[in-house]
Amino acid sequence: MTSSPQAQISVEKIGGTSMSAFGDVLRHIMLYDKDRIYGRIYVVSAYSGVTNQLLEHKKTGERGIYALFAEGADYHQALGGLAASLKKLNAGFADLGLPLAIAEAFVDERIAQAKKYLEAMHHVLASGYISRKDVLLAAREVLASIGESHSAFNAVEILKANDVKAILLDLAGFDDDYAWTIDERIQKSFLGLDLANNVIVATGYTKGVEGIMREFDRGYSEVTFSKIAVEVRPAEAVIHKEFHLSSADPNLVGLENAVIVGATNYDVADQLADVGMEAIHPKAAKPMELAGIPIRLKNTFEPEHPGTLITKDYVGQRARVEMVTGTDKVTLVEIHDPSMVGTVGFDYGLMEIFCKHEISYILKATNANSIAHLVWDSSVTTELVEELEARYQVVTVKKSAIVCAIGSNIGIPGVLARAAQAMAEAGVNVNCISQTLRQVNMQFVIERGDYKKAVIALNQALCVAPGTVVPKA
Repeated sequence: MTSSPQAQISVEKIGGTSMSAFGDVLRHIMLYDKDRIYGRIYVVSAYSGVTNQLLEHKKTGERGIYALFAEGADYHQALGGLAASLKKLNAGFADLGLPLAIAEAFVDERIAQAKKYLEAMHHVLASGYISRKDVLLAAREVLASIGESHSAFNAVEILKANDVKAILLDLAGFDDDYAWTIDERIQKSFLGLDLANNVIVATGYTKGVEGIMREFDRGYSEVTFSKIAVEVRPAEAVIHKEFHLSSADPNLVGLENAVIVGATNYDVADQLADVGMEAIHPKAAKPMELAGIPIRLKNTFEPEHPGTLITKDYVGQRARVEMVTGTDKVTLVEIHDPSMVGTVGFDYGLMEIFCKHEISYILKATNANSIAHLVWDSSVTTELVEELEARYQVVTVKKSAIVCAIGSNIGIPGVLARAAQAMAEAGVNVNCISQTLRQVNMQFVIERGDYKKAVIALNQALCVAPGTVVPKA
């Protein structure tokens, strides 16, 4: 394409919850500005809940079709149930102009193709000639792609029914055998396309020899969005979500106490992603950051609002905490061993164990003879704990929560004290604390049951009513 930004072209990601409300997507995004219908590339996710049905529930872990295949169970009936679910979704878009006969034929064809792929993989698994892990990864890729292909196909058909020139860019590659990398597929798919005079709808899933889910798993649609943006180089890339990026989760603090964040930087976005509140997947954000492409987060249902602009160099003019977030799905793993004092590389052995179990930690706190790591609940297995207990004197495993006060400009006296005071007044005890010299994120590990009141207290004290926390001249 080109190395300079194309002001007339935009690349926009639409999430699954927004896609499920496609009537609103049409009104508030695709057809909202009559002068800007064309020159837009939409990267779409599967409709809400579809990928959960295909793989597993993202939050609860409830098993989907992939688990049935991996366990050697009968997945054919589940694929039939999926087809029925997709057709039911189709019926809900009939009033928007979706031609149901064409849409149902696409579902039947794609499910039949997927079934053939999975049956072939099942035979390969039975042979024992190829790594089971690799075959299962391939099966996961095939299943994941169905949801995005379905929603993208429907979007194009609905746009055509509304007299919009639209092109489907199905990057799932079901109908080809090209051994392309993800980057090559995206680059070749855009060759010769008239971007300025069409609407392009691309699948959030991209087929590639390296496997997009191997590294990014459920963050793959944002990776596709990022790679397309870097290929096309728009003036800015847009992510449409069902909510604004706010000072705290409105479901916890109330909509009236959720302050919309107008601007922030990529560093802050990384901090959010580290505790599961993804403005954008960090591995998707990095290529855009390096390419100098700003990201704008917009609320699908408030098209007139400018949303939040994420840039590389933004620093708030006024020193303040921009966001309070966290999670109560974490566990604190603490090692206590008197031999740690003065021992060079003591924590290296601990990291070797973490690496062996493929664990990435969120927070680390240490003193003379103890090291505590905060990890996701799903990372703590019986095997991990047994290995740690066999090597170290005292191992403490504690279900916990983490709350974070994050901002692009919080390196000022008084913020940490105010945060601690707010939690103390709310009856919340801090078990661990961490902050680096860069001072963009104050992290507090607390009792799991105190999570909600800690978020409410910090949001109120630091974001809603922050007082006059300003640097002295």
